[in-house]
Amino acid sequence: MTVVIDRATGKRRGERAPRTGPLTRLKHGYQKYWYAYAMIAPVAVVLGVLVIYPLVYGVYLSLTDADSLNSARTIGVNHIEATYQFIGLDNYADILWGDTAYDRFWSHFIWTIVWTAACVALHYCIGLGLALLLNQKIRGRTLYRLLLVLPWAVPTFVTVFGWRFMLADSGVINSALDALHLPAPLWLEDTFWQRFAAIMVNTWCGVPFMMVSLLGGLQSIDASLYEAAEMDGASAWQRFRYVTLPGLRSVSSTVVLLGVIWTFNQFAIIFLLFGNTAPDADILVTWAYHLGFGQQPRDFAQSAAYGILLLSILVVFTAVYRRWLNRNEPQPAI
Repeated sequence: MTVVIDRATGKRRGERAPRTGPLTRLKHGYQKYWYAYAMIAPVAVVLGVLVIYPLVYGVYLSLTDADSLNSARTIGVNHIEATYQFIGLDNYADILWGDTAYDRFWSHFIWTIVWTAACVALHYCIGLGLALLLNQKIRGRTLYRLLLVLPWAVPTFVTVFGWRFMLADSGVINSALDALHLPAPLWLEDTFWQRFAAIMVNTWCGVPFMMVSLLGGLQSIDASLYEAAEMDGASAWQRFRYVTLPGLRSVSSTVVLLGVIWTFNQFAIIFLLFGNTAPDADILVTWAYHLGFGQQPRDFAQSAAYGILLLSILVVFTAVYRRWLNRNEPQPAI
């Protein structure tokens, strides 16, 4: 057997170099990529201060019985030390399986799922319809795009307060219904109509983003695909089903995922529309705020536990959603 030795290094050819330790690899990596580390350091610090630390502290609070009565506080010149205790997973057990679990968690969880599914479905369907319309060569297309993007450009609190005035008992909407001799719902008082109004306002605010995103996806589809389908005798529905929808797959999967995350955590619309006057219309995130800041005593531990549960639900959904997308991704022909 012949062993070939590299004269330059004195090592056998094909022989694997000895594995270096983690500290050595880290040192070499820093020496090679120090500029990249320097560029991401400010971002890492900001994320650590604004995201990582609150998340870790929230996990810790969720494992205690902290509230506004036993937390550290200063009254005048007197400083009162914290007296809350570590109780483990009792908060999670109480939220999920306690005597009032349905009223405090599951009813809000079911409504949050309905709210998210309804809003995202309306966002996507209406946004896709408007995107298809604006993708056509029609007069005034630029003006229409500008007008349809305005609800997204206007600050959310301005939009929600405008809707609140219109939905009031003597607002524009009920006045118009009275003029038509139609019943005027109690938009801001009855639970069913509160939820209906919340979905309606969120749809108004969310459709422009979906429309703009899908319009960009439509404009990236090769026009020759439509020409080929039309030459083959495909109808308008067949072109939409077999050309448009597959061409929008990557854009649709992304905007739907973002829409679910944003809608599931949509705090501003429900809080600004109803404040603390509609507990049955609260989704999980607004209910968590109510527990932590909208009642006395303020229950910091339960509010933090709700936040961790919200994060866990979204992480699980995202993982399942991405796995489902990857499984249904069309495989290239070999």
